[in-house]
Amino acid sequence: MKIKYGVSYKELLEKPEKKQKKPSRPSFFFRTLIRTLSIPDLVATKFKYTSVGMEKLSKKEPCFILMNHSSFIDLKIASRILYPRKYNIVCTSDGFIGKNWLMRQIGCIPTKKFVSEVSLLHDMLYAVKRYNSSILMYPEASYSFDGTATPLPESLGRCVKMFGLPVVTIRTDGAFLRDPLYNNLQLRKTQVTAEVEYLLSPEQIKEMTPRQINELLREKFSFDNFRAQQQKGVKIDEDFRADHLNRVLYKCPHCLAEGQTEGKGTTLTCHACGKQYELTEDGFMRAIEGETEFDHIPDWYAWERDNVRRELVDGTYSLDVAVDIYAMVDTDCIYSIGEGRLTHNREGFHLVGCDGELDYVQSPLSSYSLYADYYWYKLGDIICIGDKKMLYYCFPKDCGDVVAKTRLAAEELYKIVRAEKRSAK
Repeated sequence: MKIKYGVSYKELLEKPEKKQKKPSRPSFFFRTLIRTLSIPDLVATKFKYTSVGMEKLSKKEPCFILMNHSSFIDLKIASRILYPRKYNIVCTSDGFIGKNWLMRQIGCIPTKKFVSEVSLLHDMLYAVKRYNSSILMYPEASYSFDGTATPLPESLGRCVKMFGLPVVTIRTDGAFLRDPLYNNLQLRKTQVTAEVEYLLSPEQIKEMTPRQINELLREKFSFDNFRAQQQKGVKIDEDFRADHLNRVLYKCPHCLAEGQTEGKGTTLTCHACGKQYELTEDGFMRAIEGETEFDHIPDWYAWERDNVRRELVDGTYSLDVAVDIYAMVDTDCIYSIGEGRLTHNREGFHLVGCDGELDYVQSPLSSYSLYADYYWYKLGDIICIGDKKMLYYCFPKDCGDVVAKTRLAAEELYKIVRAEKRSAK
């Protein structure tokens, strides 16, 4: 990650806006190179895939490819399955930092996560019409924290209708278990598989409403990686499998303390009450002594979500943390612009800092989810907010684990406020 220091927030505001570039034609050379460079990881994971109905799609016919997002190996899987098909990839804009030319040669189309951009649709249509290219998108936008599906945008059904292209889905199995986001990029030894399916024809799309399409896609993107591990008897025996699990399981179900858990080795320990849990080789949580409140990580995470929602409803939820602030206004680099405070409550996000120059407010309805990440580019855990002009990457300091709770709060607050708006009509 290319980072520039010593630039003030005021200087960033004065930077001239760069003209947005149209997507490039995907380079056959780089597609072949990526496929070649992907071989070692795919061999290491004994990768294989199955196809359903793909004979309906001709080799040169463009399509809309939707793929679940578990880890970085997803791009390598796509290159194996889709090669030599020509496709452009919708990619987070910070992935272009310091490598803009290369990313465009690959065929990547930049977008800001959870920021509404009409220009993205224009770019996708441009790639289809100009290059007769397919479009690969990860509709979940963010990696899963707990191994289950993350929310899909409600606009996805309308997007499918607008394109009118055949819809192909790619669902992976084992990619999350190999490299769960919480585990600091420590790879486990496990097999990865995938299923590629011709899901919808243009004729079927015409007969369906956007809502019907969304319901079908939610069903297709419904999964539970830990449950699949347990049912298939997959063993994860690495002695670091619970490292940093506190990022996901930040609230102790025994004493209800938050930010006091620590995942290390194969155990999760609450330093407030001393209770310990083991993450077993087959993916269960087991209390070392006493009752096991939740033996399934997604159930524990869902309980945390329910607690956050109750706090929002009764007005006790609040985030107020010191943060280091980095900003992105273009793909030249990320700018370190100083320190500040990030707050989050029923009114939304409020970020202040940079010696009083920065004062940014983001409403609860600005997005259905939140760009939140662990070990972001090996720098640290982040909460990212912002708009079309600028993204703010906030690194919480001296506050325990707040990233997962904040994403849960943003998602639940969106639902609550939206329901309130609808009932008021």
